[in-house]
Amino acid sequence: MPPPRSGVFEGAGERIRVLQPIESKRLTHRRRIWRASLLLGLACVIWGSGCTTTRYITQRPTRENSLATSLQLMRRKGPQVSERTGHVLRRFALQEQFEKNPAEALDQISLLASNNEDNELAFALAELAYIEGKRAERSGNVSDALHRYGMTMITSHQYLFSPELESIRNPYDPQFRLACDLYNEALEDTLRLLAQRHKLRPGQTYEIKTPDRECTIEIIARGKWSDDEFKRLEFVSDFQVQTLNNRHVTYGLGVPMLAVRQQQGGESQYERFYPDGLSYAVTAMLRCTDVDRKRGEPPQNLILEFFDPLTHNQVELASLWVPLETDLTTPLAYFLDSPQFRKRNRATEGLLNPAKAQDLRGLYMLEPYDPNRIPVVMVHGLWSSPLTWMDMFNDLRSFPEVRQRYQFWFYMYPSGQPFWISATQMRTDLARARETFDPQRHDRMMDQMVLVGHSMGGLVSRMQTIDSREDFWKIVSDQPPANLRGTPEAKTRLASALFFKPNQSIRRVVTIATPHRGSDFANDYTRWLARRLIRLPALTMNVGSELAAENPGFFKDTQLLTVSNAIDSLAPNSPIFPVLQRAVKSEDVRLHNIVGVVEHNSFFSRASRNGRNGDGVVDYASASLAKADSEIIVAADHMSIHSQSPTILEVRRILLEHLRDVDAHDRVADRTVDESNEHEDEPIKSGTR
Repeated sequence: MPPPRSGVFEGAGERIRVLQPIESKRLTHRRRIWRASLLLGLACVIWGSGCTTTRYITQRPTRENSLATSLQLMRRKGPQVSERTGHVLRRFALQEQFEKNPAEALDQISLLASNNEDNELAFALAELAYIEGKRAERSGNVSDALHRYGMTMITSHQYLFSPELESIRNPYDPQFRLACDLYNEALEDTLRLLAQRHKLRPGQTYEIKTPDRECTIEIIARGKWSDDEFKRLEFVSDFQVQTLNNRHVTYGLGVPMLAVRQQQGGESQYERFYPDGLSYAVTAMLRCTDVDRKRGEPPQNLILEFFDPLTHNQVELASLWVPLETDLTTPLAYFLDSPQFRKRNRATEGLLNPAKAQDLRGLYMLEPYDPNRIPVVMVHGLWSSPLTWMDMFNDLRSFPEVRQRYQFWFYMYPSGQPFWISATQMRTDLARARETFDPQRHDRMMDQMVLVGHSMGGLVSRMQTIDSREDFWKIVSDQPPANLRGTPEAKTRLASALFFKPNQSIRRVVTIATPHRGSDFANDYTRWLARRLIRLPALTMNVGSELAAENPGFFKDTQLLTVSNAIDSLAPNSPIFPVLQRAVKSEDVRLHNIVGVVEHNSFFSRASRNGRNGDGVVDYASASLAKADSEIIVAADHMSIHSQSPTILEVRRILLEHLRDVDAHDRVADRTVDESNEHEDEPIKSGTR
């Protein structure tokens, strides 16, 4: 197919016509060789290295502490009293006593705070107790450190919630946030000391002794992760996120942590959907159950709760709903950096050795299945893996309205095989997930599924929503399928690839930088190279060849039967693309499209056939989709477009639009049910209308 000489860009309400210069054959030839060499070089480098060495998280030399600056925790003479608390000590003539005998000074301040409605005294007591806790911990006196941290938590809690201080409490005072920090950091230091003695896991109860009391701590998990799925806990403040574009946190009370999931053995049918080494976010809160104890009296019974921030973003304290402090990004980065994920994330193996990568194929979940949230399935492209979605996944979950209503799944497949084979396998894998999690088909949100596909993954996704009728069969033969000779297995494999129905659970598809009409990157040179590098499973290679040999004259075109790899399948002259364009999608499916365009002087524009008309891999004419319900253009290259903010915001817009449609349909359905019930009940209630 010759390249178009002109094109039209449409997006954000504007149309821009771009005239394309006709390239000379010599220049086209040179660029094709350059691209083939680039592909070969990259393949050799990555295949030789085995796996990526990108780091997603690093260990901090010293844990992150929000009080480090205000209390000078890192200085040799630290910790030091803040200027504002020093003023309180001087005002009550306690500065010298605190320097000589801190314990007596704390008792004096505690007595003053109990007899005076003064938030400055309450805050000073919390801060000074924390300082003494730090000093005790550094000297190795764990028992005294726990006592002082406990005093900090009790006093800062009183500062934040005590009814006696309500009239003078000022949330606009910077001290209010510092009181939150004192509570959080004292709780974290307490948990760190407890973790040195005990393995903190939900479902356990521990006895804790300090100089002034004995207490019990019961540990409870709040969320969809079971107690048995907590293998170990780590503090997010020990780590620094790398590589991911953004770190998403919310501010409130509690200690953000990460839990490494314990794989469930036995006959669990769900286990295959959760990758080994998975880590997830939790927020720790310590709650006193001795509600009748007097103010200032230490509690004896405590509950340590681990909240899942995907299901709990606030907690009730002192009859108030208080936001939880959360961190969704660090646990994700920890998982991406784990040896288990690095071993599984073999994008190059999926390209060059699809047979070996078949064991890794399937749907993966990074959070528990939730029947009340809509699945969003992300489908990677050629020479890629679910890792490619992590920036979008991380950013989308930062929006409360998205994470509260959606759950994200990731589909992994051997990208070196023809995309229609991957589409066939995905149909099977989606059906298996439905049978596993919702065999009775009671979960309504499963029927509102959204697919998001990048590059070749967009083609795989689109093919889940169309009715093949006999159009795809007619590409290969004009004779009835019943006349085909061959083994039952071979005929079944061919029929499953050419005859299919739309998946009725899918309601929207978002395609990003997708070659809807093929890609000129799949030219004679790259296809020649791919045939020598990519090793498809013998069964895949043999079935088409055997059927063609056993049925001479039966097939008018054997290209779809004998195509050797994904690069071949993406060639613009492939007979599947015209049929795919004409294919009828389900009427209930909305299709959205995002197209990438690079600047003329960019690296990817020099790699492409035409530097002003595409993303460097897919031309605009192929990426644009006239039948789409919406389409925008993003100034980005093929490899990065799905991690760019405009793309992520467009996907968010589509997801919110989908929610409005779902909710509107539910309101109509509820109103219909209510009206029906009203007509049935009225004669019974009143006898007349």
